[in-house]
Amino acid sequence: METNDDIWELRLYIAGKTAKSVLALSNLRKYCEEHLKDKYVIEVVDLLVNPQLAEGDQILAIPTLVKKVPEPIRKIIGDLSNEEKVLVGLDIRPARK
Repeated sequence: METNDDIWELRLYIAGKTAKSVLALSNLRKYCEEHLKDKYVIEVVDLLVNPQLAEGDQILAIPTLVKKVPEPIRKIIGDLSNEEKVLVGLDIRPARK
């Protein structure tokens, strides 16, 4: 059951400032602002800087988004350009417009 004070913890794994990585982060920020207003934190992990961090979440491809909280943990691979797929994958109910 989702409560109003749940903070969504999202971790985006990238490798440098590639076009796909930049697009993934941009898309993620847009969806979060639209659907999780003020209820999220995004941690960006650059695997070129910290390659050892890929092992903890078993990252096999990049960019990969990992939803840590609320559980269950979910992963989405790619540039996150398909909003519906991202919202369903993260189990986010779209905000009413």
